[in-house]
Amino acid sequence: MRMEEETGFSALLAGLDRDPRALRMKRYVQHGSISTYDHCLRVARLSYAIARRLPVSVEERSLVRAAFLHDYFLYDWHTKGDHLHGYHHAAIAAENAERDFGLSEKEMHIIKSHMWPLNLFSVPDSKEGWIVTLSDKICSLQETVFLRRGREETAYGNHLVQ
Repeated sequence: MRMEEETGFSALLAGLDRDPRALRMKRYVQHGSISTYDHCLRVARLSYAIARRLPVSVEERSLVRAAFLHDYFLYDWHTKGDHLHGYHHAAIAAENAERDFGLSEKEMHIIKSHMWPLNLFSVPDSKEGWIVTLSDKICSLQETVFLRRGREETAYGNHLVQ
């Protein structure tokens, strides 16, 4: 992102990324060697970058907050033994984020619907929701396929979304 976008992104996060409750996500692995915290930050950054380049207006604060908290489920899904984690975690993350940070209805729905189409009946209903859902799929693919192998490049070039 350009410098002014970095500044805008940081302002929208408003310290959420430094909150001790959010920092707990660093304890859990999401994909490969990527922590849940790093995954969520990557999704938030990509969501913001996509939204800034689309010719549509979005509620940037809701977009960034929901993207950053979309996987705020606070457990190690690899060892919990929940084989249906993919179906359950969006609702758990929304509940945890609402409890700890307070969310708008839009932010709640963005988090609850980010696993569409796996959660077939929880369809994004806003531009922000679609952007976060897409960004999550892109980052998850990068982390699972490319970073797990220790590769530094993607099929789209020689850099990953930071």
